[in-house]
Formats: sequence, structure tokens, C-alpha cells
Amino acid sequence: MYVGTLSFDLLLGDVRSLKEKRSVVRPIVAELQRKYAVSAAEVDHQDLHRRAGIGLALVSGDAGHLSDVLDRCERLVASRPEVELLSVRRQFHGDDD
Repeated sequence: MYVGTLSFDLLLGDVRSLKEKRSVVRPIVAELQRKYAVSAAEVDHQDLHRRAGIGLALVSGDAGHLSDVLDRCERLVASRPEVELLSVRRQFHGDDD
């Protein structure tokens, strides 16, 4: 069994309130969940309206599949024009850990 996680630190564009922030972050989280069947949520910077932290996790029996899905998730978030991807942290846990 392999578990992979990604943590995204995002800078949001022209957002002036927490309500506007939710309208940007929620669709990203929903798309990650729908397209890639990962567990995803906003996990950091909830009180700041121009920053967001999104975390996701995936469990797989195949390390190659896990890496592929995490790569796709990272590309999806990086391609969103309404956010700037400041950093990505990837963690990978296998049976040997």
C-alpha cells in the first residue's frame, strides 16, 4: 500500500473577501475530488483572503499509479489562471516506512 499527499500554497488573484476566496477555492477542491478521486480540502490560511492552502491525499496499491495521479493533480492546480502556485510539498509513504 502506498499513500501520497500534496500540499499546495496558493496566492489568489483579485480576491477582496473570504466569500470571494471560497468561490475560487471550492471549485478547485471539487474538481480534484471529481477528476482524480482524491481526498482534498482547504487546510491552511483560512483566515487570509488572498492565500489558500489545499491538501490532498491518495491511497493506491501501485506506486506508479500514485505518482501519475499526484502529477496530474499538481498540473491541474498549476494551470488555474486565478491562482498563483507558490509551493507544492509532496510526501510519499510506502510499506517500507
